[in-house]
This record gives sequence, structure tokens and C-alpha cells, in this order.
Amino acid sequence: MTLRITIASSADSWIHPYVDQLETSLKTAGHEVRRVTSAAELTEGDLCFLLGCGFLVSSERLALHRHNLVVHESALPEGRGWSPMTWQVLEGKSEIPITLFEAAEAVDAGPIYLQDTMRFSGHELVEDLRAIQGSSTVDLCERFVAEFPGIVERARPQEGEASVYARRGPEDSRLDPEVSLRDQFNLLRVVDNERYPAFFELEGRRYVLQITRDEEA
Repeated sequence: MTLRITIASSADSWIHPYVDQLETSLKTAGHEVRRVTSAAELTEGDLCFLLGCGFLVSSERLALHRHNLVVHESALPEGRGWSPMTWQVLEGKSEIPITLFEAAEAVDAGPIYLQDTMRFSGHELVEDLRAIQGSSTVDLCERFVAEFPGIVERARPQEGEASVYARRGPEDSRLDPEVSLRDQFNLLRVVDNERYPAFFELEGRRYVLQITRDEEA
């Protein structure tokens, strides 16, 4: 069965290389795939994957597809909201659930189709974390398509108490110069050297830190 599949993601999202992989995989499987970077570009289709979307999609736009799928890095309904993987790394977690679910009018509240677990060793920096997240996202999307339409009947509602992570901003990359690097290493792991680098302030001046791993050491 050939499906009309749309993949929607923000133009500046880091996830595009992984969306490229997903697009190639789905086309190889015989499906029609369209890429969009805004809600206004959405047209009718069978499935729409909303991956790395920084824009809102109205109920009218959602109705253009039979199913609208989102991938979120938490054990929903725990950890709804923004940057769930980042917040959980900061909490010290090394195993983080990743969930594929149906988009609903309420944010991150739709029924769950698939769930897996991402595992980390504790040394990964942001690009490594994103590589694991991106690959896990592609895997869940491929599995949904491969098992469609039967997988729809296996959907389960979200159960339990919901929690919501706040949106992160540049201030969240602030280091405390009085605290050791070891104690702040998880923060250094999740900062983006270009978009939101680590920084600290000392005696009225601000200093920016760049972190990379020495692969030869």
C-alpha cells in the first residue's frame, strides 16, 4: 500500500539530516513523501510526521491527514513540553524513553503508538545526544509506517499524572564559577556551542566556554 506521507519540520531544526534518512527510507519502500517547513504548506495526505517543529499546527491543518504523528523524548504524560531529553540529561538520567504518539489539540496529549528507550553512557555531548535521538526518531517512524494501519488499533491512552518541562533559553546555559566542572558536566553536555553556548560571569564580566571532545586523547 502506497501512502502519501508528509514530514514537517522547522527550517532551522538540527533534525534535518535524520529527516533526510527517513525520507529516503520511506521512498525506497514505495511511499510518496513530501517535506514542508511551515504549517501553511500542509496539504492533504495519509500520514504527517511532525518532527522538530517549532511551529503550531491548527486543528484545521491537522485534519488534512488521517494521522499526525509526533516523537517526544519522555515517558508521556510525564515530561511534556520543551526539550525533554535535555532536561532529563540534566537530571542525571542515562535511560530516556522516546515516544511516538498521535498529535492532539492539547499539547503532547494524544494516544501512544510506540515507545522505546534511548541509552547513554554519560560522556555524550550535544551532537552525540542528537545522533541517538535522531536515529531513534527515524526508527519509530519507520516502524509506524511498516505496521500501518494495524498499529492504529493498538494505540493506548496516556495514563498517570502529567508534568511539563519549561522552554529553555540562553540563560539556561549559565555555569556557576564556584561549582566544579564535574558537578556541572551534564550542563556542558547539552549546550550548543553556536546557538546557546555555556557561559559564566565573574567580577562583572561574562566569559563564554566552548566544549568539544578531544578524540585523540
